[in-house]
Parts: sequence; C-alpha cells; structure tokens
Amino acid sequence: MMMKNLETNKTKVLIVDDHPIVRQGLSMLLNQNDDMEVCCEAEGLIDAVHAIELHKPDIAIIDITLKDGSGLDLIREIKVRGFSISILVLSVHDEAIYAERALRAGAKGYIMKEELTEKVVDAVRKIIHGKVYLSDAMSSRMLDKLAGGADYSSGYIDGLSDRELEVFKLIGKGFGTREISEKMNVSPKTIQSYRARIKEKLNLEKTAELQQIAFQWCANDKI
Repeated sequence: MMMKNLETNKTKVLIVDDHPIVRQGLSMLLNQNDDMEVCCEAEGLIDAVHAIELHKPDIAIIDITLKDGSGLDLIREIKVRGFSISILVLSVHDEAIYAERALRAGAKGYIMKEELTEKVVDAVRKIIHGKVYLSDAMSSRMLDKLAGGADYSSGYIDGLSDRELEVFKLIGKGFGTREISEKMNVSPKTIQSYRARIKEKLNLEKTAELQQIAFQWCANDKI
C-alpha cells in the first residue's frame, strides 16, 4: 500500500498526458474525491521524471503516447530509478495490444479512455491498495492465456517487441527512417534493423507491404 500525503491524508496523483484538455479533465475528476488530489502534471517523459523527483506522488496515471516518447519507456525509467510510485496506464490504445506490455514494464493497471469516468477513480483506489486493475474482458483473456487457453493476442503484431511496435506505429503515421531515428534517439541503421525484423516477423517481403499494414492499423486506431 502506498503512503498518502501526511498533511492532507490524500493520495497524491501525477497525470502524464500530452493533451492539456485530458489533464484538466482528469484533475477535475480526481480532485472531487476526498481521498485523492492531483499534485502535478506532465506532458512527457522528462517532465514526468522531474515532477516525481519534486512532488513525490503516490501514483502516476500515464498515457501510452507522450510528447517526447512512449509511456512504456517512462514506466521502465521510473522502475530503473527506483521511484516509490504505483502506475496506472490510461490510454486510447487497444488494451489487447498494450495492457500486458504495460504490466510487464511495471504498471499496476490499464484502463482505456473510453471507459466510464468513475472506473478511473476505482482503478486508482484499487492500485493504491496494492491490487492490479484490468477490465473484466482483459482479466479473462489473461487468465485464459495463463491457463493455456487460446492466445487472445494472436494478431499479426503480437510477436513484435515493444520497440518494434513503436517503430511499426511511427511507420503507420507516415514517418521515414531518419524521422523515426530522431524521435527514438537511435541511429537510422538501428531503425533499418527494426524494420527488417518487423518484416520478418510479419512475413512480409516488401517495404510497401509493411507501410500499408501499418497505415491500416493506425487508421483503425489499433495502436
């Protein structure tokens, strides 16, 4: 169980989202509750790390897509730095693709933005009390997978690593190799290697095929 703000006896919340309107809406929602308060906000990885160091929140609500990178990278950075903070991912991205990745990175819950607002409050409370929060559908899928049942994520991007999935998403958004390398802060040669592995895993021969599939996934808001 996380420690609460000793002065107010409220759970201190950090909101990390690249959309100001989303941050404002979440702040209004959470601050209406007597047991929690939004102590700080951030729009990207660097801002979030600084906010955690300065304000020491109990829980961070993090989107997958941030101003300067991936929410998954932020979760991993938080864990590497040893911050004592719980993490809830709140995103538009499909939970069937990202929920398990988020939990592996170190999050304690995943909720999609299309869910009812009261579920966000429920998720925060559940995680603060040391539990994991997932939707009923996602919980069933993961239990089925652990029990050796059908693989719920057997789609053709399931085998991609987190970094490969990030490259795949950026390809789908129309970015070229050099642009992707700048966004991910790696060399163009590294991105070319990612592209090659993605094509191999998706059983594709041509770059045009990869671009077409990536475009379709982004157009359908699947990633």
